[in-house]
Amino acid sequence: MKIPRVLITAASSGSGKTVISCGLMEALKQKKLQVVSCKCGPDYIDPMFHREVLGIESENLDLFFNQKEQLRQLFLRHAKEADIAVIEGVMGYYDGMGLNTETASSYDVAATLEIPAVLVLPCRGMALSAAALVKGFLEFKPDSNIRGILLNRISAMLYPKMKEMLETELKKAGYEVKVLGYVPEQDVFRLESRHLGLVTPKEIESLQGQLKKAGEILSETVDLDGLLEIASTAPDISIPYGQEETEGNCIEKVRIGVARDAAFGFYYKDNLELLRELGCEIVEFSPLKDHELPKGIQGLILGGGYPELYAKELSQNQKMLDSIRFAVRNKMPCHAECGGFLYLQESLQDKAGKSWKMTGVIPGVAFPTGKLVRFGYIQLKSKKDGAFLKMGESIRGHEFHYWDSTNNGEDAKAYKPDGKRSWECIHVDENLFAGFPHLSYRSNPEFAIRFVQAAKRYGNRKEG
Repeated sequence: MKIPRVLITAASSGSGKTVISCGLMEALKQKKLQVVSCKCGPDYIDPMFHREVLGIESENLDLFFNQKEQLRQLFLRHAKEADIAVIEGVMGYYDGMGLNTETASSYDVAATLEIPAVLVLPCRGMALSAAALVKGFLEFKPDSNIRGILLNRISAMLYPKMKEMLETELKKAGYEVKVLGYVPEQDVFRLESRHLGLVTPKEIESLQGQLKKAGEILSETVDLDGLLEIASTAPDISIPYGQEETEGNCIEKVRIGVARDAAFGFYYKDNLELLRELGCEIVEFSPLKDHELPKGIQGLILGGGYPELYAKELSQNQKMLDSIRFAVRNKMPCHAECGGFLYLQESLQDKAGKSWKMTGVIPGVAFPTGKLVRFGYIQLKSKKDGAFLKMGESIRGHEFHYWDSTNNGEDAKAYKPDGKRSWECIHVDENLFAGFPHLSYRSNPEFAIRFVQAAKRYGNRKEG
């Protein structure tokens, strides 16, 4: 299948990839093209910005969570109707799971899916050194697949000279790489950040207007036809015969409540897609605004987010706290991760250290640490038989949090990919799996299958 595609990458985080990617999506959308988006790696905030532009979900492309052929299948299903897929990279182009590996990097994703890459190059305070930097990226891997360059933080006056210099120097070194345009240094290309990531889109006033303006500017400063030409050089993509069908569809339809509002919203699209493949109806609700769980749900997912920013409002919604506590204690299947895990504690301290009462499902107190507690990919291995993960089985995930708990659980062990560090975590009960890690269901589909089966049994018990 022919899917034009391009990956927007850079030398490091903080180079402007997200707002530039969103601006390019908007510019391409203004050309009446059908655009889809993806994000390399496990980030769940950047895809929310993509959704603000396109109005559709973005897909995470992650080679720690997915095998290579699995990733091809995932991408093909997501982008098969698109005129172009814009993929935002993660960190620097070659940055992988460890300091000395490109595994699971943007480069690894680009190589797996044969995606031409465009390098965003911040140019403030640089001249000829910019050519040295780009040359280094091209030479570091013979199959870098970097086909274009975008100059960031540069004036319209300086751009023509920088473009000529870069293309000339690179041609001398044997590289025909086109400078596609520039991004001016304007406020519209700045996004507020929190911790190591962006604040959520719903926290930024007039975000859609900002991204629309960014798209209008890039329509003038970037050679979009040249970008499309590069994207069109991507070869046809296919998956092995027999892998086109997705897992199961044999489980009867069940209703799964999913918390989604300003406090909760960090979900991997592929996780929810797998649940739908297994026969689930996803029913969204708001722990902030609703007063009880949706009628007729048979399972509950409390995803990540920033509940610490809304601790007061969550605590004051006593009816919802009671509804969730009753449901989980009454054995409704529940998966809670990160922010959802904080919500299940007895209390949650806000950033000022003030405590607010939460659901009390898990005895413990969630508190701010002022630093990144645990960060990065992990493999979880269960230490006991649970409803969704059996003793000795593993599932992959990712941690990123500045809050911690007095009771992280001890029913599973988390291992870093290099095996050099591990710790106990997770609360496992006959109907509950709760902890800080964000899980990839596709890394062990049995987890999702058992969750849905448990929800079906719960529903049948309620009906009986």
